[in-house]
Amino acid sequence: MSRDRFSHPRGVAGGLAGRGQELRLIRSFLASAAVEGAALLIVGEPGVGKTMLLDVAEDEASSAGSLVLRSAGVEFEADLGFSGLNQTVLPLLGETDRLSAPHREALSVALGLGSGPAPDRMVVSAATLALLCRVAADRPVLIVIDDVHWLDRTSAAVLGFVARRLAGHRIGFLAASRPGTDSFFERSGLPELELQPLDDDAALGLVSERFPALDRGVRGRLLAESQGNPLALLELPAALSHPQRSALRALPEVLPLSRRLQSLYASRISELPEPTRQLLLLATLDGTGDLRVVQAAATSARGAPGDLAPAERVGLVQVGGSGAALTFRHPLTRSAVMELSTTDERRRAHLALAQVLADQPERRAWHLGEATVEPDEEVAGLLEEAAHRLFGRGDPGGAVARLTRAADLSPLRTERSRRLAEAAYLSALTVGGVDGASELLTNALPEHSASLYAVATAAGYLLMDRGSDIDTAHGLLEAAIACHPERTDATDEELIEAIWSLSFLSWLSGSPEKWQPVHDAVARLRPRAPTVLALYEKTVPDPVRTALPVLDEIVAVCGDLGGEVDPVKIVRTGLSALYVDGLAVCRESAWRVLGDGRDGGAVTQAILAIVQLCHDDFGAGRWREMAELADEALELCDAHRFRYFRWQLQYFTALAAAVRGHQDASRAASDEIVGWATPRGAAGALAFAHHARALAAVARNDFEEAYQQAAAISAPGTFASHAPNALWVMLDLVEAATRTDRRPEATAHVTAMREARIGALSPRLALVTAGSAAIAADDDRAAGLFEQALALPEAERWPFELARVRLAYGEHLRRSRAAAASRVQLSAAREAFERLGARPWAARAAHELRATGHNRTPTPDLGMLTPQEREIAVLAASGLTNKEIGQRLYLSHRTVGAHLYRVFPKLGITSRAALRDALASVGSSSGPDAR
Repeated sequence: MSRDRFSHPRGVAGGLAGRGQELRLIRSFLASAAVEGAALLIVGEPGVGKTMLLDVAEDEASSAGSLVLRSAGVEFEADLGFSGLNQTVLPLLGETDRLSAPHREALSVALGLGSGPAPDRMVVSAATLALLCRVAADRPVLIVIDDVHWLDRTSAAVLGFVARRLAGHRIGFLAASRPGTDSFFERSGLPELELQPLDDDAALGLVSERFPALDRGVRGRLLAESQGNPLALLELPAALSHPQRSALRALPEVLPLSRRLQSLYASRISELPEPTRQLLLLATLDGTGDLRVVQAAATSARGAPGDLAPAERVGLVQVGGSGAALTFRHPLTRSAVMELSTTDERRRAHLALAQVLADQPERRAWHLGEATVEPDEEVAGLLEEAAHRLFGRGDPGGAVARLTRAADLSPLRTERSRRLAEAAYLSALTVGGVDGASELLTNALPEHSASLYAVATAAGYLLMDRGSDIDTAHGLLEAAIACHPERTDATDEELIEAIWSLSFLSWLSGSPEKWQPVHDAVARLRPRAPTVLALYEKTVPDPVRTALPVLDEIVAVCGDLGGEVDPVKIVRTGLSALYVDGLAVCRESAWRVLGDGRDGGAVTQAILAIVQLCHDDFGAGRWREMAELADEALELCDAHRFRYFRWQLQYFTALAAAVRGHQDASRAASDEIVGWATPRGAAGALAFAHHARALAAVARNDFEEAYQQAAAISAPGTFASHAPNALWVMLDLVEAATRTDRRPEATAHVTAMREARIGALSPRLALVTAGSAAIAADDDRAAGLFEQALALPEAERWPFELARVRLAYGEHLRRSRAAAASRVQLSAAREAFERLGARPWAARAAHELRATGHNRTPTPDLGMLTPQEREIAVLAASGLTNKEIGQRLYLSHRTVGAHLYRVFPKLGITSRAALRDALASVGSSSGPDAR
């Protein structure tokens, strides 16, 4: 029986039935890939023929002289880090000597073949790409990956990185995936071939060719049930008896296609000899496709390598040309093998695999864990060690799976509780699986033991996300830390994590009393608290009083993040710089964390990195980027059911809407914050809503509301203890106070700002302090103070605050009848607001300018635009989105947005809606360049 008898729908001429167009596309892809590099993802339902197209591509590429690297994702190996990458690059391991030492070492450690510190995933990705490029310099390379949706998380990230960087290299990347399947492989941006079921004519031709004696009525029933699926078209008739095919006996009831195919595979496997089924079970559980491992395990289990032949003959498996790779012809075969095996057979197979994997501790520990029935602390310890190694290598999902199994095998209840709690914590902190973490935590909580502090650490995240109040979560954590026997040990990682969790809850509480246990816990640590934790404790709770002495240290620590690979450390360092405006130094590192999250890394830390980037974007005036990043993070929150982070992201939505004058949208976003924070008693979160509402009130000239909202964070003339957000509403509070005849309150607040030396914390706070002083001053002193504010160094880094100070200065000059000087400040303010998109403030500045007698009628001039700016402007005016424009011009949507930011002021407009009119007004007079 040929290898494609059951697997592939070849026609009479040897081609694929009904796949002429797809074959032409595959051949075109191969030709392009062999010259300049290309990637293609084949997407289709199980049995639709994806594997056959891969086989055709493999045969043709090999015949043309390309080196083909064939591998497949394995459902049962999704938790084994880098297993897919191991399959793919296994034939190239002899070529690693051509790599640089850092790349060679990183790849060796990642694949579990060497020891050393955990490599950065980006380094592993770069090393893999470098290895492929070096091989491709000698001959074209084609990477063929079946079932890419089953790749483990880390391999998916690395191979996704490679697939997007093939241009200019003789490397092809061809993969097959199922639609609608949860996957770690990021498909977006890769060209796709959607493989549809066969049309009616092709399906009829295939069945008629393979089963010419099939009764017409039976054939019609099978065609309707198969729905064009080639594998079902071949399998279903073959499963029928001769009387059924001849319509001499009624056909069985129609079953779901997947169940029927599963049943067919099961029946074929059950007919194989027992030794063959054992080998198939070993191959299924091993999952790497390494025939040498399977054969060694078979020998250990008293089997023989030749026992695989019956499965080869019926086309269930295929052995690679080198004899070292074993592949299943269809993924359902593995599922059927598992279904037909008993628990005892699977246990013995796992044990056999563990015995031959002594040199691969992570895989050995996993198989031992699956082979062990009774509690066994030695095996549980091996699994825990493997979990820590996997986490260090950037595979938190694998770490959680092994910790959970270690807990199952723990003889002592205290150890079981501790391991479950650690698994829950890692799941909540990095993987993004709140539901799974909650279940783990529920199983750990009833165990009252010395491990309560670890349970409480996870509870701090999960209780807040599930809807509990601050007091409950805070009390649990505080008690756990106080009872911990090593509560002074600064090297106790779990204790430090518990303190971090307590500090986050204290920040949310907005209460000095809640912060006190954090201060006490940090002060107790010996020999000294970890640097980042100590800085966070000084700058986040009460920056007005404690941040100034550690500013230089913050700058130094943030500047050292360039080589840091731990996303948690990067994010926490950035948090320490939040209230002293130091996030700009951390941007590059935050983008690395976000990029890692986009490639399948730590989702939670990616969201937190977006939060930090958005804070920096708002201050720097990059509001469009801020809004886009916030939207991306909100999608991640929804996808991973992270309720907790939504309120932080809605804050940026509320800010973006407020500054653009979208009052309803701003109110809706701030209402969501209030709705989340109020039942939990999260006054710290409410402060963010107060800030957004204060800004929205200023935008609509409702200064009474602005005053009330800003004063709710900290009363005028004071800076409340442990209310860091008071630093963000100083200008709003002082301006609102002066506008509502509360000049004494405004003056008192400026005095408090000066006495606290707030201007020394950052250039932005220096600008705000000086500008506030000018706004609150008497008329005879105001001009000099405004000039001092505008002359401050680095003021241009904060365009919105700077423009607000200029606007206030221009208003003061107009009231003083200095019209000419007023126009200078008001014009500069208006232009800045228009550039930012701060429409309410731009309108206010324009109104003030008109009051000085100045009337600007903008005259659009396309000659001021570059050719690319003109092209983008025309496309935007036609109604295309930034993303659509980017796809048409091969630019990123962010680059398109940056060009439009420059186009608006050149055309004298402030919004996208005005583009069409501006272009139309100069269309005929601007010549061909206007088009």
